[in-house]
Amino acid sequence: MSIAQKLHSLGITLPPVSTPAAAYVPYAQTGKLVFLSGHIAKKDGAAWVGQLGKTLSTEQGKQAARAVAIDLMGTLQAACQTAGTTLEGVSRIVKVMSLVNSTPDFTEHHLVTNGCSELLAEVFGPAGAHARSAFGVAQLPMGACVEIEMIVELK
Repeated sequence: MSIAQKLHSLGITLPPVSTPAAAYVPYAQTGKLVFLSGHIAKKDGAAWVGQLGKTLSTEQGKQAARAVAIDLMGTLQAACQTAGTTLEGVSRIVKVMSLVNSTPDFTEHHLVTNGCSELLAEVFGPAGAHARSAFGVAQLPMGACVEIEMIVELK
């Protein structure tokens, strides 16, 4: 099954690239590597605001991280088009870094980040297996609950 077919079977339509909220580009390519800037979780078109351990549960955070993965794939699709390929041109997801807006005593950042990691594995298969970091932070832009960046290798 192609990546487009997998996305369709999951009921996922990839969004267009979002306009950056500050002085940066959504992605940068060097050689075969594509670096995707951090994407914040969005719900109903706005920042998904909240703090894990205070106003959001781990499961809600996992859903937010999954939403970020969908936005990241939309940006990756645009990066692939610029490089003259499609998502089928992804060799592998190399690294995911997740920032979780959380209370000091929240310790399930890794479980929140699974929302992103599990979707990437489902969509890209073995090429979706990646190295990962997950951090708890005191705050994120616009009060978002999760921000994730990604590094991808193209074929």
